[in-house]
Amino acid sequence: MSYLNKLRKNIVKNYVFIFFSRLDLTQGIWMIYLATKGMSLLQLGILEGVFHVTSLLMEVPTGVIADIYGRKTSRILGRFALLISIILLIYSNNFCLFAVSFIISALSYNLESGAGDALIYDSLKEIKEEERYMKINGNNEMFMQISSVVAYALGGYLAAKNYLIAFGLSAIFIIITFVESFYFQEPNIKSETVKERNPFKVMKNQVTTSIKVIKGNRNIVLLIVFSEVMAAFCTSLFFYLQNYWKGFGYTEFKIGIIYSVASIFAAITAVKVYDIERIIGQKGVLIIMPLANVLCIWGIALTNYEYVFYVLMSVIDTITYVTFSDYINKLIPSENRATILSFQSMVFSFIMILLFPMIGSIGDAFSLNVAFKALASIGSILLLMMVIFSPQGCRKWK
Repeated sequence: MSYLNKLRKNIVKNYVFIFFSRLDLTQGIWMIYLATKGMSLLQLGILEGVFHVTSLLMEVPTGVIADIYGRKTSRILGRFALLISIILLIYSNNFCLFAVSFIISALSYNLESGAGDALIYDSLKEIKEEERYMKINGNNEMFMQISSVVAYALGGYLAAKNYLIAFGLSAIFIIITFVESFYFQEPNIKSETVKERNPFKVMKNQVTTSIKVIKGNRNIVLLIVFSEVMAAFCTSLFFYLQNYWKGFGYTEFKIGIIYSVASIFAAITAVKVYDIERIIGQKGVLIIMPLANVLCIWGIALTNYEYVFYVLMSVIDTITYVTFSDYINKLIPSENRATILSFQSMVFSFIMILLFPMIGSIGDAFSLNVAFKALASIGSILLLMMVIFSPQGCRKWK
């Protein structure tokens, strides 16, 4: 099979990879699981903070690994690290060991965060089909959400019977994706820094060049900040709603069904993002998505229909992820792609380091409902600041 045909095969292989990698039966139940192990809301917040501190420190080094040694290599290492993490989580019974598991999980996340997107975008670029990226990324999101439907429902069902079954099956799915990772074709993207053998000089060269690229285009910074703030809010609610609903007597299975419904609507939306973006344009995405996001958070905080607003928020998150990923990738060169995408993940981690423990501490001191109102207030302030201080930036978008 020719090199170009192997690159085309990467697209389909990635659909399979995404489906099985998102069959993480623990994603909708891990906070409840750790709560049964004696962890308080504040401790849960600190554990997530440990994850994101590690992620913040290791994002650029792992992004450099992807740029220099290959996106495929980075993905393989990421899958292996995740397997170690989940095994440790199964057999741990105290805060310190849970923290070690979260550190290893963060390394896995770092190794895969920029590598997967870079692998697919550069595969398309090599075969001169990068204009298809938004549609393909929409398909990626669709497979991700379909897999999540299964994971949330099955994970919730199994957790109601035995948490270890859910964690064990998740480990098996990780092994499947680890093996599949070896079958991707690495795009032949040349980088001058590959010629340098000193790893520290390699990292310095990659980071310096990437910073120059970001400084040279203010829109990259705006897109990264916009997308990661919204993603952090949605992620925080996803996790804390588990304990919030559990406190109201919801079973793990019922919580899983709510998340599954959200994923169904997100999957339907994912394949329509390209058409939605063509109708409202980049400027519409930049204005409408943050506003809708904040309104949904207020809906969760002030009404008894949290699940409805969470579903809507998941749809908004899907539109934001697919469109912003396309916008950002179009603005950065291939040889620095994984490193710059890792900078994007660093922004997300920095926000989560501040946000997640704050929600947990407010939840412990008062209630999670008060914490959600605080989150909605922060979102409203940020939205107001965006309107006041970034009007010129918004006008530049078509």
